[in-house]
Amino acid sequence: MPQQTLIRSLNLRSLVIFGLAYMTPLIVIGTFGVIASTTSGASAGAYALATAAMLFTAHSYARMASVYPVSGSAYTYVRSTMGAKPGFLVGWMTLLDYLFLPMVIWLIGGSYLQAQFPAIPLAIWIIIFIVITTTVNVIGVRVADKVNVVLMTFQALVLALFVLFSVVAVTSEDGLPGVFSVAPFLGEAGEFTPVVAGAAVAAYAFLGFDAVTTMSEETVEPRKTVPKAIMLIALIGGGIFVAVSYAVQLVHPGGVFSNVDTAGFEIATRIGGAAFAAVFIAALVIAQFTSGIAAQTAGSRLLYAMGRDRVMPKIFAKLAPRFATPVIAIVAIGVVGLIALAMDVATSTSFINFGAFISFAMVNVAVLVYWSQRRRAGEYLNALAWVVAPLVGVIVVLMLLTQLDIHAITLGTSWLVIGVIILAVLTRGFRADPPETVEELAEKTEVQ
Repeated sequence: MPQQTLIRSLNLRSLVIFGLAYMTPLIVIGTFGVIASTTSGASAGAYALATAAMLFTAHSYARMASVYPVSGSAYTYVRSTMGAKPGFLVGWMTLLDYLFLPMVIWLIGGSYLQAQFPAIPLAIWIIIFIVITTTVNVIGVRVADKVNVVLMTFQALVLALFVLFSVVAVTSEDGLPGVFSVAPFLGEAGEFTPVVAGAAVAAYAFLGFDAVTTMSEETVEPRKTVPKAIMLIALIGGGIFVAVSYAVQLVHPGGVFSNVDTAGFEIATRIGGAAFAAVFIAALVIAQFTSGIAAQTAGSRLLYAMGRDRVMPKIFAKLAPRFATPVIAIVAIGVVGLIALAMDVATSTSFINFGAFISFAMVNVAVLVYWSQRRRAGEYLNALAWVVAPLVGVIVVLMLLTQLDIHAITLGTSWLVIGVIILAVLTRGFRADPPETVEELAEKTEVQ
C-alpha cells in the first residue's frame, strides 16, 4: 500500500540546519552595503534591533507549534484558532511568500553565476538550479538534510574566515583596541532613527525562521522539537548577523560605497585578495542553493497541507510511493520558479515580503485568540508569554509592513483579492466553511 503520511525523521539539529539554510546567513555580507548605507555605518545595531524585534514573532510561532504540531504553519494556526475562512486567506497569503521565494532564490543564484560566466545565459543557470533542487527534494528530506549539512558547513567556514580576515585587517592598522568599538552599533552620527530604518531592512534576513513549522509532520516529537528549533534559529541567525556585520563594519566604517550592491565583494577582495573574493562568490552561490532546497521544501509542505484540506487541488497532497514526499507540490514549486526566466531581482522580491509579514502578524494574533479561548475555558496561561509578547510582535510586524514599497503592496493586495474570490467560490458565497476541520486533520496525522 502506498505511503499515506510523511515520515518522521528530523531531529532538532536537522531543523536548525534547515532553518538556517532557509535564512542564508551569508546574506549578511551580500546585503552589507545596503544596511550600512541606510544606517550610516550602524549595520550591527540594525541587526541587533531586528533580532530583538523578530524574536517576539518567533516566540509566537513556537507557542503555536507546540499546540498544533502539524504541517501548514500560519495557515494551520489561524485556521485552528480563528476559523476556516481566515485560515484559508492567511494560507493564501503565505503561499505568496512560499511559492515565489524559491523563484527569487534561484534568480539571485543564477545572476551570480551569470555574472561570473557571462557566456552562459541566465536561463540555463536558473534551470540548472531548479532541476537539481527539485530532484534533491523529491528524493526526500533525509537526503536534503545531508546536503544542507555539507553546504552549510562550507558557508559557516566562509563566514568565519570573513570575520577572521576582518579582525586581522583592523588590528594590523589600529592594534587590538581597534576591535572594540560602539560605532558599528551607533553609526557615525550616533542617531537612532537611521538604525531603526536599517532594522526594517535587516528584518528581511529573518524570513524563513518560520519555515521549520511546515516540517512538523516529519519531525520526531514535534511539540517539543519544533518550538526549540524556531527560537534557536532566530537566536543563532541573529547572532551571526550581528557578529559578522560588526566585524565587517570595523573594516569599512560608515556607509559610503562605490556600489552598495557589491560592497561585500569589494571588502572580501580588500581583506583576503582575489582568491578569497572568488571563494566568497562561490559561497554565495552555494548559499542560494541550500536556501533554495529549504524554501522549496517549505513551500511544498504548505501546498501539501492545503491540498489535504481540499482548499487547494487535492493532487498536491499526493505522496511519492517510493520517497513519501509530496512530489506534485515539489514539482509545482519548480514550475513556478520558471517565471524567473522573465523577471529581474528587484521585481521578483516584491512577490514575497507582503505575504510573509501578513503571515507573521496573523500568527501573533492567533496566539492572542488562543489565550482568550483558553481563558474562557478556565485555563489561565501566562499573560506575559501569551499576551504581551505577541502584542509587541504584531506592532513590530505592522511597522515593517509600512516600510514595503508600492510594488509589494500593490501585488500583495491583488493576491489577497484573488484569494477572497477563490474563497467565495469554495464556500458558495461565504455561506459554508472550506472543506474539512483542523480536528479531523489532527486525527488524520496522528499527532504525538
